[in-house]
Amino acid sequence: MPKPCDLQINIDGQQIFLLKEKVISKYCGGLKKILNHRKRRGHVKQELGIRINDFPGGPEGFELVSMFCYNNGKIQITEANVCLLHCCAVYLGMTEEVLSNNLLQQTEAFLQGIFNWKWSETLVILKSCERFYAYADGYGLLEKIISVLAKFVQNSDSNLLMSSPSASSSSSSPETNSAKRFSFSSKKTTPEKIKSTLSRKAWWFDDLATLPPNIIEKLVQAIGAYKADNKDLVLTRFLLHYLKLATQTRVVNSSNNSEYAALAETATYGVISVGKEIFSCRGLFWVLRIVSKLGMGRDVRTELEKLIGGVIEQATLDDLLVSGHDMGVYYDINLVIRLVKVFVDMNGYDDGMCLQKLKRVGRLIDKYLREISPDQNLKISKFLGVAECLPDSARDCYDGVYKAIDIYLQAHPIITFEERSRLCRCLNYTKLTFEASKDLAKNPRIPPIIAMQALISQQSKVPTIDYVTESPRVKPSQLVLYNEKTRNSFTKEKKEMEHNIDKMQWGVIELAKLHKEMNGHVSKLILLDPPRSSSSPRFC
Repeated sequence: MPKPCDLQINIDGQQIFLLKEKVISKYCGGLKKILNHRKRRGHVKQELGIRINDFPGGPEGFELVSMFCYNNGKIQITEANVCLLHCCAVYLGMTEEVLSNNLLQQTEAFLQGIFNWKWSETLVILKSCERFYAYADGYGLLEKIISVLAKFVQNSDSNLLMSSPSASSSSSSPETNSAKRFSFSSKKTTPEKIKSTLSRKAWWFDDLATLPPNIIEKLVQAIGAYKADNKDLVLTRFLLHYLKLATQTRVVNSSNNSEYAALAETATYGVISVGKEIFSCRGLFWVLRIVSKLGMGRDVRTELEKLIGGVIEQATLDDLLVSGHDMGVYYDINLVIRLVKVFVDMNGYDDGMCLQKLKRVGRLIDKYLREISPDQNLKISKFLGVAECLPDSARDCYDGVYKAIDIYLQAHPIITFEERSRLCRCLNYTKLTFEASKDLAKNPRIPPIIAMQALISQQSKVPTIDYVTESPRVKPSQLVLYNEKTRNSFTKEKKEMEHNIDKMQWGVIELAKLHKEMNGHVSKLILLDPPRSSSSPRFC
């Protein structure tokens, strides 16, 4: 009596199938060749056993093949299993040459109707390929399925761009889109309509968002919008949506971020192609935050930064606060320096309009300096890099820079005297207000020589020094009395002049007091510390 099973098939070391050699060999040409070769080499039947590693779909795939063989070459083929059966048939050589109407021919016949399938059916087939992606790709299955999917997407792109902004994207479907498929060519698409459209999702966004990056990359290539070729606005919007979800759900990490790099570059090129006409400055920063985590190429990143740098005067402080990981610094300081340098190079500062933009950026950078100053890992060189990336004409007043310096000194109390002096080199003392100069002179964290420079600069710009030399002993009460006696005898212009003289004389008296105080501080410093050569602080 013959044994019911005379062949062992070990699949991936996970499961052993006990089969009849005659049944399996009837359909599987590949296994038949292996068995015949072993018999010719003298192997006895009892020792016949085959181990197959990396089989398509693993034990589940081979079980389907066994069912087909033991059911006289019949099996129910569905959208969920057709790709797996097809890959197994190719792998095992289940072709027409071995037996008529074999498994390979049955799966190919089923796949011929793929262009008539619905979106949901196509998506089910595509998702089933994730477990044996390499085989599906190598056997040409992915190319067929993705080409169908690409047609759905491309038709949806046109319909989404031409639909009314008030229409809900969730109400769209492949069926409703097919009715409008050829109606969009006569309508005009404006940047305003595109911009309002990009804020909405197409009906297929969330469906494709669950697919792995290698399949999405294939889809982008099938559409013909890969990397620098991407001019598809809706596809760009989808890629940003896809990458945002990937980063938010922590699917992306340091070990697999390279898998998303091509998609990040494709999305970025799409953004660059439409530029600031479609994306606001805040929108561009949003894009940068998403794609910068995914290891895209330096060239495309540089192009995106040029785009942002050209409109950075529209940015807010929150926009600039992009997280960074350089030497433990919380924010990406180098990014801001590069963006500001791009802005200066592109806009200049000779034209009146450009000068206004420059001053707007100057106020923004002063806020940014005050925000980053408390960072314990922020080096003086980085602080100066931010402060000095703008020309002097960008600031009418340096009070904001001084406040940032004071915050930095409070957060870094152990830095040396020389480092404090170096930090203050970015100040233009002549552009400090009187109140800021007075605070600087009394600030114990500021080196005395810097305080003296600030006082001297304030004193040199007061045009009423002659009033002091003529009557150096005039008291404030006398000045007020003089004004009260003569106020009624002057015209309006003279009254304003008197008011300004009063203010300037008060300022000179205050400066004289501070000058005297500082002379005392400097004398004490000389007694405590012998003189040493040091360079004067450089004016910006």
